[in-house]
Amino acid sequence: MRGALDRASIRLMVNMLREVSDDPELAAVVLSSTDPSALCAGADVNEVLDEEGGISRMSEFAALYAALESCPAVTICAMVGNTVGAGAELAAACDLRVAGDNLKLRWVGGLLGVPVGPARLTPLVGLAKARYLILQSPVVSAEDALALNLTFEIVPAAECHDRAVEIATSLASRPVPNLRKVKGLFREFEETERRTLKENRVLLDFQRHGHGLPSAPGR
Repeated sequence: MRGALDRASIRLMVNMLREVSDDPELAAVVLSSTDPSALCAGADVNEVLDEEGGISRMSEFAALYAALESCPAVTICAMVGNTVGAGAELAAACDLRVAGDNLKLRWVGGLLGVPVGPARLTPLVGLAKARYLILQSPVVSAEDALALNLTFEIVPAAECHDRAVEIATSLASRPVPNLRKVKGLFREFEETERRTLKENRVLLDFQRHGHGLPSAPGR
């Protein structure tokens, strides 16, 4: 699956975000992919996990969402191709998003009954549109994302990463403490930490006591 995240990949991303967040001179972080056909296809449901492994995976996803939300630097997502499920969540968690012209953005949690999405998406697009995107789960093209204010720029997919880096470089030319302070105001006013932590608790309860994310057979 294109860009699907297994547990090792999730842990690597969490550790990297925590490491770079400790750098007080860091202005921006780019979330991107080496494959312009996909940013992230969500959880790797082909990964063989037992019940405890499934709970641990969800806990790691929660840690990833929290680490991205708490990053003091400006986060920029290069959304290309399949940006689905957890990929859509990561994109929505970023401060800025650049869309590749091949974007296929989709919130699929609602199809599986996974209680995820409202914490990050609703502040971006409003309640009615967030409900539609999560409950109906349409595929959102680059043009759709532009109309929904999920991005303010569409570029050829092969150029999306470079454009995100260009934006990050521009931000880095500014006084970093001031930049981070402005970012912090958005976090405070929108209460993104509270929203993310609340949804994370619901997600973990869903994995422990509900149907949970699917796992590959043969465990």
